[in-house]
Amino acid sequence: MGKLIWRQTLKPTSISEPYSTRLVLTPSSSPKIFVEKPCLSELASGRKLPHVYKQKPAQLCLYRSKYDEWLPSMFLTETVLPWASLWLFYFEDWLATDEWKGGGEHPDVKDN
Repeated sequence: MGKLIWRQTLKPTSISEPYSTRLVLTPSSSPKIFVEKPCLSELASGRKLPHVYKQKPAQLCLYRSKYDEWLPSMFLTETVLPWASLWLFYFEDWLATDEWKGGGEHPDVKDN
């Protein structure tokens, strides 16, 4: 079976720099969002990224699958894309404060 790849530029606030993101969706898995540019690890100046599944490229942790927070019947434009923008908002705050205020459960992170 095929897969959907959607590239989108997100700006969490009017003063944010744009983030190039890639959404990947296959029939057998839930959507995955990656930030391709800028490199979030470089922006973090050597700190481990918070609330991600992968560090490079950064795969954002947006919802908890075990609680059915995202289901295939949901629209991507009403769920994971706005959630990704909100994640980036909290990321920008984390860069300044070193505190993740976006809530959620932090997943086990893969370094690559």
